[in-house]
Amino acid sequence: MYRLSDFDYHLPKELIAKYPVEPRDSCRLMVLDRKDGSIQHRIFRDIVDYLEEGDTLVLNDTKVIPARLKGKKKTGASIEVFLLRPLSDDVWEALVKNLKRLKEGQEIIFGEDFRGELLEKEEDGKAKVRLIGDDINSLIKRYGHIPLPPYMEREDEEKDKNHYQTVFARKEGAVASPTAGLHFTQELLEKIKNMGVNIEFVTLHVGLGTFRPVTVENFTKHRMHEEYYQIPDRTLEVIKQTKERGKNVVAVGTTVVRTLETYALTGKKEGFSDIFIYPPYRFKMVDRLITNFHLPKSTLILLVSAFASREMILNAYNIAVKERYRFFSYGDAMLIL
Repeated sequence: MYRLSDFDYHLPKELIAKYPVEPRDSCRLMVLDRKDGSIQHRIFRDIVDYLEEGDTLVLNDTKVIPARLKGKKKTGASIEVFLLRPLSDDVWEALVKNLKRLKEGQEIIFGEDFRGELLEKEEDGKAKVRLIGDDINSLIKRYGHIPLPPYMEREDEEKDKNHYQTVFARKEGAVASPTAGLHFTQELLEKIKNMGVNIEFVTLHVGLGTFRPVTVENFTKHRMHEEYYQIPDRTLEVIKQTKERGKNVVAVGTTVVRTLETYALTGKKEGFSDIFIYPPYRFKMVDRLITNFHLPKSTLILLVSAFASREMILNAYNIAVKERYRFFSYGDAMLIL
């Protein structure tokens, strides 16, 4: 049985991408073939060479909200609220920095017309927070910051509002981007569609599970934070037809994999998923995977190691380091055949 430390690798810090390449589809693409472990080095727009008429490309159409709210107590002390998911129109589950400094019922000031109230403290730094103001969604957009992952080690900038969003993002609710989808341009999607490839969507609002590190060597004890998902009937029907014709279902990102595999296990088209995929999981709906390069010892590297194998993935990652690929959310991509 594998341990968490079996999924570690050395990553020089300078290979962590702080900004994306432009245009989106000009990043590098590593192609890993599971049949023989062979690796090709391409450019992302070459993805068309690995898609065929009748294949189905499945994308996550979630949209990132500016979930980081920087506030203050009345004393002037800084308090940051990271919105996770709405529990009602004005009450959110949130991560609160310096939660110990706050008492239940205490006010957090985000702006003259926007404030919060700590309703209840929960475990792991989480809390229930009531947001107070006229038109909460507009206020979140005005005062909120794009929640860039901590490893970028920089503050968000105006251009991140575009860069950290896929071109097909439609349904607001994610606090992290489904980053494998960031490499697609409208022109590339149009080209793929014109090839006779089906383009279908699911929704999974990426949440806390993305940020929560695995802290136990026996990773099977790790518990994922649940995230809302929804799969349209049309997407399921097209996938069924694709399978019947012997064509490939190509998942764009680990969020799509987790959404489809949750459906395969539960039969539910909508709900909350806390699926945790690790070796030796047997995939039921996904044939190929487009993904980014993931953090060492993370739930995501465990998932891709289940899809290929630990040995193939770690070999590919070591080659990516040697070849100076760019890693993580704004980094380069991998196609696993």
